[in-house]
Amino acid sequence: MFLGLVLFLGTHSIGIVAPAWRDRFKSVWGPGLWRSVYSILSVIGFVLLLYGFSRARQQPIVWYSPDYGLRLAARVLMVPVLPLVLAAYLPGKIQRATKHPLLAAVKLWAFAHLLANGTAADVVLFGAFLIWAVADRIALKRHPKPMAATLPTSKWNDLIAVALGLALYVWMLEWLHLHLFGVSPLA
Repeated sequence: MFLGLVLFLGTHSIGIVAPAWRDRFKSVWGPGLWRSVYSILSVIGFVLLLYGFSRARQQPIVWYSPDYGLRLAARVLMVPVLPLVLAAYLPGKIQRATKHPLLAAVKLWAFAHLLANGTAADVVLFGAFLIWAVADRIALKRHPKPMAATLPTSKWNDLIAVALGLALYVWMLEWLHLHLFGVSPLA
C-alpha cells in the first residue's frame, strides 16, 4: 500500500514539487512520452494501493472506533463529492466558485472517510490523500496554472453536475460501494 501511495501520489505531486523538471522532461522527450510514463506509473501505483489496502483490511489494526454520529457526518460530507468531481470537467458556476472542484472533492472524500473509518490502513490511505490534496491546493494558490481542458461551457453544466453527481452518490451509497469495496456505508 505504501509503495502504491508513493507512486500514485508521487506522480500526481510532480507539478507541486518539481514543475521545472516536468517541463524539461516534456521538452526533451515530448508530451506524449510524458503522458505515457505518468499514466503507467499512476496506474501501477493505483493497483498497488488497492492491493495493499485490501490486504491490510484482512487483518485490521483498529486505532479508533467511530460512533454513529461520525459515520452519519461522513455520509453528509460525501453528498457534494461526486457533483464536484463532475463539475471539474463541466465548466460553470460551481467550477468558478470552487476554482479546483476535483481537489475540493478529494479533500471532502478523504476527510469523510477518516471520520467513518478508524483502522491504521484507513488513516494512512485517506490521510495521505487529504494531505496531498491540501498541499496541491496550497501549491496552486502560490503558482496558479490554467485549468485542464474540459467540456464546452454550457448553461446546463452545473445542473448536469449536481443531478448526475447526486444520482451517482445514491447509487454508490445504496449499492456500488458494497459491491466495489465490500463495505456498505449504510451499515
